[in-house]
Amino acid sequence: MEIARVGVVGLGTMGAGIAQLCVQAGVDTVGREVAAELGERARDRIGHFLTRAVDKGRMEQSARDAAMERLSLTTELRDLADCDLVIEAIVEDLDAKRELFSELDRIVRPDAILATNTSALSVTEIAAAAGRPERVVGMHFFNPAPLLPLVEIVRTELSADEAFEAAYAFGERIGKTPIRCNDTPGFVVNRVLIPLLNDCVRVLDEARVTPEDLDEGMKGGAGWPMGPCELLDLVGIDIHVHASEALHEKLGEDRMAPPERLVAMLRAGELGRKSGRGFFDYGEG
Repeated sequence: MEIARVGVVGLGTMGAGIAQLCVQAGVDTVGREVAAELGERARDRIGHFLTRAVDKGRMEQSARDAAMERLSLTTELRDLADCDLVIEAIVEDLDAKRELFSELDRIVRPDAILATNTSALSVTEIAAAAGRPERVVGMHFFNPAPLLPLVEIVRTELSADEAFEAAYAFGERIGKTPIRCNDTPGFVVNRVLIPLLNDCVRVLDEARVTPEDLDEGMKGGAGWPMGPCELLDLVGIDIHVHASEALHEKLGEDRMAPPERLVAMLRAGELGRKSGRGFFDYGEG
């Protein structure tokens, strides 16, 4: 199926990044936020990043302006009724996502695809809230969405082949590298990465090594492009802890549980780049 119009529900960091990808790829995009000022803030963020691309010579001004014209904002879910694909990027809460998908299912066309950007929740449980679960897939982008190339396309047992393959093709169309996944806890990347990052944090205390030295060790000795502490600060300590707790609940493996050091940082508001301080100091957040 041809995807000509996309809706993005939730225009926080991830949702705004996904919307930016869509408009850059020439797709008319409707962004929905619960309050108009939040939508405008997201539009400003997208415009800022596209302007930087122009300043760095990676984009023509005319292309930047055309991309911004493809973005429309709304606070009403009913304005997504004519979208071919709606991507959900709201808070990582199962009940909130299920409620949203139930409502979206009543609004969009029967052949429209509904996709969730969840990183750790069950796509199957989210899809079960929709009257047509065969039209629901996962499209898990990675932060920052405009820069990281991967998107995991997640199939549930009920996902229709047409919807799944259309989502995969759309991932390619907007410049991503999609991979096919089944709906298992953590999908592919987080199933491997989350316990590995947890192990790295435990080493900080057990080996009495500094975050700087740990990061240098993993970059210089294991070929990582970014050290684990720097990566956690970029992702957000709160996001990692939440995903880690979700995987631990599903799998019961000790390595999945967030280390106490990360939980303490979360409680202290040391969330990484977004708060100005995590393992490293970034000034005012």
